[in-house]
Amino acid sequence: MSYVTLYVLFIVAAQSVTMLHMLYLRRNHSTILVWLMLILLFPFPAFLLYFIFGNRKIRQKSKKSTLILQDQRQSYPAPLNPIETVLASHDIAGTTAGNDVHLYFDGMEAYGVLLQEILNAQESIYISTYIFKNDSMTRVILEALTQKAAQGVDVRLLIDAVGSYGLYFWQRPLRAFRKAGGKAVFFMPILKDPLKNYINLRNHRKIYLFDERIAFAGGMNLGKKYLGPKRAKKRWVDMIFRIEGEAVFFYAEIFMADYSYASGEKGEVSQKAVKPVGSVAVQVVPSGPDISSDALYETLLSAIHSAVRRVWIVTPYFVPDESVLRALIIAKHKGVDVKLITPAESDHWIADIGRSSYMRESEENGIEVLLYKGNMLHTKALLFDDYAVMLGSVNIDNRSLFLNYEVVSFVYAKALVGEMEQWIGNLIAHSTFGMKKGSKKRVILENFMRIFSPQL
Repeated sequence: MSYVTLYVLFIVAAQSVTMLHMLYLRRNHSTILVWLMLILLFPFPAFLLYFIFGNRKIRQKSKKSTLILQDQRQSYPAPLNPIETVLASHDIAGTTAGNDVHLYFDGMEAYGVLLQEILNAQESIYISTYIFKNDSMTRVILEALTQKAAQGVDVRLLIDAVGSYGLYFWQRPLRAFRKAGGKAVFFMPILKDPLKNYINLRNHRKIYLFDERIAFAGGMNLGKKYLGPKRAKKRWVDMIFRIEGEAVFFYAEIFMADYSYASGEKGEVSQKAVKPVGSVAVQVVPSGPDISSDALYETLLSAIHSAVRRVWIVTPYFVPDESVLRALIIAKHKGVDVKLITPAESDHWIADIGRSSYMRESEENGIEVLLYKGNMLHTKALLFDDYAVMLGSVNIDNRSLFLNYEVVSFVYAKALVGEMEQWIGNLIAHSTFGMKKGSKKRVILENFMRIFSPQL
């Protein structure tokens, strides 16, 4: 038998096995076609990569258990808005009304409040982050965390191994922190059972929790390009929000579930009641492989279809699937004000090429595409009419919506919606309208990259 024949037989066998596996998992047709094409073009590496990166939901008993938040409420209020209705059908914990929420758009201010909360903590500090840089800013934060650990405060760090690969491969900066009693673990370590690990499913959640009473969340990781004590010319445009009140309980549950899985230690959220503080309604929604359904994805589709006045999207990466794109186009055709605010150039050139075809199609259908001309825009936010704003770690792309561990909060408060509207208006004032006309070669490349968008 010739090498050519063996090669062809391998491709046929690899495609057949992959096809059967994806059909068993009920994968959509676009994902199936992408993987079959990759195996055809790059048979050996693509076949191996599929079984490392191709799974989306955790199914083995040895892997992370399904996350179910304990709803502290007796019943849902009536009537529910379009977001709450879908989430309720997926058994996502309901809205809590007793919260105080503050938004921080300035990296210096965010640094100041985070550092102050670290210094004020009396019992516990729990931090989950995708990126933990070893730089001048994080050294100050880590020194403060080390001091609190030495004082007997329960300090735990949950760091994603891929997002923070530099710290993962060189953990010396964590030595003093651990020696003082602090705990630092990495989510799905790269070098620990790589073939058994779901390397493609990263923990993109950002949670900063103090005494299980105050929580910060949003898009900011720990690094000086996100926040710091001084102005920085190249600092990214991002935001973080502070919650005090009933919704903090859910952030504590999410953190503890993730930390327990990564560390192997059993952990429980304190049963002390989180007292109502303020009157802002907040609904905390995790998404990812540890959620049995695609509740957040369905919720976004429902909210877009239900919108009557506006859908404003702020996202650094815009690579939607066909359903999300079609929902936005239909909303625009209904007369809804649909705006997409995204960086003129992001930090990933492949993502910029991959998003262009979708942005051109959006623009062709009347959607306002605004390209922010300032520093890298990393904020993630969606405004739905005047009743809700979604804040958190989710980008509008397949990776965030279907692969990563994420968490968002829907805030149902006109005052907060108005504050976000004003801030987004400032972004718009520093943006250009519409995309530049691309050459034929560029457009062909953009449309070609669309084939691989489910994996971007």
